[in-house]
Amino acid sequence: MTDVPTIPAVSKHAPWNKGKIIGAKPPLRPKHVWSIRTKLQVEGRTRDLAMFNVAIDSKLRGCDVVALKVDDVAPGGYSADRATVRQRKTGRPVKFELTESTRQAIDDYLRITGKKPGEYLFTGRRLGGHMTTRQYARLLSHWLIDIGLDPHLFGTHSLRRTKATLIYRRTGNLRAVQLLLGHTKIESTVRYLGIEVDDALAIAEQVDV
Repeated sequence: MTDVPTIPAVSKHAPWNKGKIIGAKPPLRPKHVWSIRTKLQVEGRTRDLAMFNVAIDSKLRGCDVVALKVDDVAPGGYSADRATVRQRKTGRPVKFELTESTRQAIDDYLRITGKKPGEYLFTGRRLGGHMTTRQYARLLSHWLIDIGLDPHLFGTHSLRRTKATLIYRRTGNLRAVQLLLGHTKIESTVRYLGIEVDDALAIAEQVDV
């Protein structure tokens, strides 16, 4: 009697990534940043403008952006030139700069909301709690749609990548980007930026020994 090959059962559950675009989400281009920033300014969306600018400047993960407190960026009641935040993922502190436009957006937001030291910078629906990463991602989708971009192509990591990628392209300084992103290994930065061999060779060709 011959063995009849068994047919594997077909799962009734659709794969989690069916219809989704997976992989690293690309950074925003400078023209996208300015389009979103301008639209938020024109429409007077003070909180969204402050959050968007802080996300771009800080290069923080979404979980760290939403958990920011007033003291982190405005310890004296007014926004500082630089800030230091301890990352939730690594537990290591990371420093970042706040540009003039970002400081102005933060100051306007704090003045309108009357937020005090000790409070979360970006509050969520729960009383006293901070915005969730899901709420943050939903906001980003609205910002992208408003300027005609497909929200499925980008994510909150796109904001984290945006300035870091621009710094790398302009300077070729991987170590600087590694420090700004708070990566413990340079290899993580290479993978994160999606640096190819051709990029590395182009940088090497500019260095004479």
